[in-house]
Formats: sequence, C-alpha cells, structure tokens
Amino acid sequence: MINIKTLDLNLLRTLDVLLAEHNVTRTAQRLHLSQPTISVQLSKLREIFHDPLLLPDARGMRPTALADQLRQPLRQALAELEQALVAVQPFMPQEANIIWRIAAFDYGETTILRPALAQLRQLAPHAKIAVSQVMPAGLQARMERGEIDLAFHVRNTAPPALRSRLLFSEHYRLAARKGHPALQQPLTLERFCALEHVIVSPSGGGFAGATDAALTAIDQQRNVVLSVPHFLFMVEVLKSSDLVAMLPSRLIDPQQMDSAEAPVAVAPFEMMMLWHERSHRDPSHQWLRELFASSATGAKA
Repeated sequence: MINIKTLDLNLLRTLDVLLAEHNVTRTAQRLHLSQPTISVQLSKLREIFHDPLLLPDARGMRPTALADQLRQPLRQALAELEQALVAVQPFMPQEANIIWRIAAFDYGETTILRPALAQLRQLAPHAKIAVSQVMPAGLQARMERGEIDLAFHVRNTAPPALRSRLLFSEHYRLAARKGHPALQQPLTLERFCALEHVIVSPSGGGFAGATDAALTAIDQQRNVVLSVPHFLFMVEVLKSSDLVAMLPSRLIDPQQMDSAEAPVAVAPFEMMMLWHERSHRDPSHQWLRELFASSATGAKA
C-alpha cells in the first residue's frame, strides 16, 4: 500500500511528465531540472510503486502496464489539484513571474500577439512569453500536457475538443506592390486569373487554397507560380516583384502595397483563441485571454 500522507507530490508531477514524454532528458527540460535529478526521482517512483514504470526500448522508453493504467487518473488528479490551488489565489499581473506558451502561425503573431505585446509587457513586466508554430494535429495533446497555454488558429481546422473564443473574422483582398499596373484599372476575372500569383502553404508545396476552391466552383483557374510557407515572406515578395496574392486584409499596409477586391467571392475565415479545459479556470490564463480578446477587438478591422 502506498501511504499518500508521506508521498511527495513533486514525484507525481515528474511521473506525469515522464509518462507523457517517455524520455528522461525531455522530462528534465520541461521541469527545468537536471537529468540526474529526474533519474533519481524515477528510481524513487519505482520503489514506491514496486514497478519499473518505464523500460528502455529502441525508441527511448516504453511504459509498463501499470504505468499505462496510472497515466490518465494521475493527469486528471493533478489537473484538479492545480485548479483547486489557483482558485484561491488571485492573479496579480504586476507581480507575476510566469511563462506563457503561445502557439500561432505568423499571421496570428502579427495580428493578435504583436498588437497586445506592449500592453502585456506594461501590465505584467516580469512575465515571459514563448511563441511556437501551431501544429493543429498535435495541439490538443500538447495543451493537455501543459506545453502550450493558448493558440491562435482558424476555426475550420481547430481541434473541436478545445475551448475556444472568436477573436475576429478576416477577409481576403488582392494585394500587390505599390503602383502595380494590374491594380490601376478595373480587374476582370480573366485578367485576375492570368496574373502571376503567390500562395501561402503552411505545410509546404501546396498550389491551391480558398481562392482556388472558389474559382473551381465557377470552372476557372488562376496562375499560381510561387508557394511559400509564411505570410510575412509573401508580403516581402509582393513588395519587390510583379507577383500578386490574395492576402488577409489585416496584413495589407496601404502605405506599402496596393489592394483591390478580387472578381471572385472567396470565403472569409474566423480567427479563434484556443485553450484546454485544464487551464480554463486558472486566473492567470483568464486574465491573459481577456487581454488578447480586448486587443483583437480593438485592432484594425
């Protein structure tokens, strides 16, 4: 029998991360501890549970049957404990020494994070922000493990199990360098399709998107000659070439680019703020979510 009264909760936290990572080095990195410390804690856990818990294999470590049984109940118990503790502690942003981990593509970084950054630094001067690229396929699991606090992503590919809040709706405009001759006169559908277009393909190499779906529906096709992974690189390409692109309106600087309505109706997209149930009631997370929501509402429409 395990005596819960003498059990070190820090060991359970270590076990939770070990069962998620299956790797001592990555566990040490996530917990900001040394690898020998994690190894010592794993030895203690093995003694407590009378089980090896994690066994070496070709890809790192694999959990034992007992470890598999422990993983979900342990994660749930720790999450409930965290919620119980934060519920009684008011969040003081001026004093908070905290790291918030945010996942976003460059569009979300530019339109949501950057407009809020000055206010965030002023109100929570000791806080740190770590930004990583959002990967929808693994987003829910990373949030469940506490690796990501918030994500900014489009609604249609957001994991449905996550909590969400609509920040704004965005539409596309045809954008080009300042003085581009194609945008100085009314643009027919035929001329639009004949122009040389750039497209953003986050996964790499794609030559079709929302605009192409709209064109296909009316038996038309445009001339896409360049595929890039990031919107901000696309913007730089547009400024220095005769290529054009269907660009989200919030990325268009009228001082540096010309833009026009395209002669084809392209569906808008909705930008969402996403988070996991485990952090839903955390006062610090609630404060951060409200700050981003307020900033996004007041930013350029």
